[in-house]
Amino acid sequence: MLTKRIVPCLDVRGGKVVKGTKFKDIKEVDDPVVLAKFYNDNGADELVFYDITASHEGRKLMLDVVRRTANEVFIPFSVGGGVNSVDDFKQILRAGADKISINSSAVKNPRLITDAALKFGAQCVVLSIDAKKVDSTGKWNVFINGGRIDTGMDAIEWAKRGVELGAGEIVLNSIDADGVKQGYDIELTRTVSSLVSVPVIASGGAGKKEDFYEVLTEGMADAALAASVFHFKEIEIPNLKQYLYEKDIPVRREW
Repeated sequence: MLTKRIVPCLDVRGGKVVKGTKFKDIKEVDDPVVLAKFYNDNGADELVFYDITASHEGRKLMLDVVRRTANEVFIPFSVGGGVNSVDDFKQILRAGADKISINSSAVKNPRLITDAALKFGAQCVVLSIDAKKVDSTGKWNVFINGGRIDTGMDAIEWAKRGVELGAGEIVLNSIDADGVKQGYDIELTRTVSSLVSVPVIASGGAGKKEDFYEVLTEGMADAALAASVFHFKEIEIPNLKQYLYEKDIPVRREW
């Protein structure tokens, strides 16, 4: 049985890790290099690094920060933000990333998913989806540019299409749940997980250990991503993994 993964997320703005609620009220947390080393040494299975304003500001991702962060980790390292071409993939992989996450650029140019998968392998291509439920339709729409723009696209259909185009993994982030700490969006995660053939990383809403258990079981997620509960040490990853292990969830253990 494949182990379930616990994935801390570094949302980076201006070279600092930040965290907000529903993509708003952004506050600084710490240096990404310091946090990356901490998570590498404390049981994280993977690390995700997002340059959260690169797409909105129309600039390239900060490769120097990626490079310094990559030097501190020996677990899979996924990077996203401002990735618009196959050449961007190449530069970021050279800087030390293992996977590249694309969001806004994939919506604007779906061919990028296929081109990158053909050149670097599907395992390098992560489709990140920021989804928010729209009251008028009751469906989840895809939002881009850091949650600022509603594309009108159905998030479930986009997830399915992204996999057909070549994405090897999906990070599914619920904007409604982001930073609220009231639990992951189980319905959204379960719906996507049941319809795609690649791993799904649930994101948005972790507040307590039980939330991780719920999304990894009822939500059918392959991995659970979180930020603030780890950054502020409200949940320690070794303790979380011990809890999950005692609940018969297969996890990588170091103790």
